[in-house]
Formats: sequence, C-alpha cells, structure tokens
Amino acid sequence: MSDSGSIAVALIWAEARNGVIGHDGSIPWHVPEDLAHFRAVTDGSTVVMGRRTWDSLPPRFRPLPGRRNVVVTRQTGWHAEGAVVAHSLEEALREAGTGGHSTTWVMGGGEIYRQALPFATRVEITEVDLTIEGDTRAPGLGADGWHRTPTPPAGWLESRSGIRYRFISCIRTTPELMPPA
Repeated sequence: MSDSGSIAVALIWAEARNGVIGHDGSIPWHVPEDLAHFRAVTDGSTVVMGRRTWDSLPPRFRPLPGRRNVVVTRQTGWHAEGAVVAHSLEEALREAGTGGHSTTWVMGGGEIYRQALPFATRVEITEVDLTIEGDTRAPGLGADGWHRTPTPPAGWLESRSGIRYRFISCIRTTPELMPPA
C-alpha cells in the first residue's frame, strides 16, 4: 500500500482497441502470448481479483498456481479452496500486504480495476488489435501522470493465433494513498 511503502499496487489486463476486456464472464479472444506474459509478470506475487473473475478461471487453474490468490466478494460465507477472502478492495489490499510480496497485482474484473486504479503505480496492458463487442471495459488511465512505454517500441507482434498484440507498461510516480483502515 502506498502509505506504508510496504507493497506496490499494480494492475494487469488485456484490452481490445475499443477498451473491451471481457464478454459474458470471459476474455473474447485467445492470445497465448498474453497468457504467458501474465504468468511471468505475476508469478510469485499476490493477485487480487473479484469473485466473478475467480469463477471465470478454468477450475484446473483455481487457485492460480505460484501466486497468493485474494478474492473480493460481497457474499458473506463465500469460500473456495486456495482463496483468501476479502469483502472490500481495501481489505484485499491490506490482506495482500501480509503475504510478504512487494507487488500486489490486481487482475480484474472491471469494477475492481476502477477501485484499485487510484492506488496503482504500475499498469501492464496487452493491447489486442481488435474491435470487439463486450460487456466489460478497462478503466481509462487518463493523463493522470502515467508514462506509457510500448514493448516492443516499434509496433505490433503477431500471436500464433493470428491476432496482433503489443505490451504496454504504464508507470505513475504519484498514486493516491490508501484509505485509512
């Protein structure tokens, strides 16, 4: 959390050109290189997700291996093997801070991203070169002190699935402080 200096809050998502990140509880494209990037970036960290994002993961990947999984839900009594339950984003970030990892990765869904964005110092975006229908959109970063760096800087890569994509790293040096407990 920003105010204690103990953890950094970072967000990670893939989005279509029109900002779509999901449709009917799933990602509406398949870019294996993005999944590998997600795994490499978040491995060994704490990940925070909403319950619907947890539910959207294939059962064989719940909990996500090699990561501490914190799930935000409003449902009292909800539990799942391998998930640490939190009932608000603030509680999830406090819980994530007890995991011994320097970075906590917020991985969805849309409402969790919007709530976490003010506290983030880093956002990793996979831009997917599609315009697609969807019901969940990425939050806009705006001009809020974000510095965007595309990787590779020269342009798009092509997935083995035939879809063009590129990775964008966004860094901000002045996030908001976490709200008091």
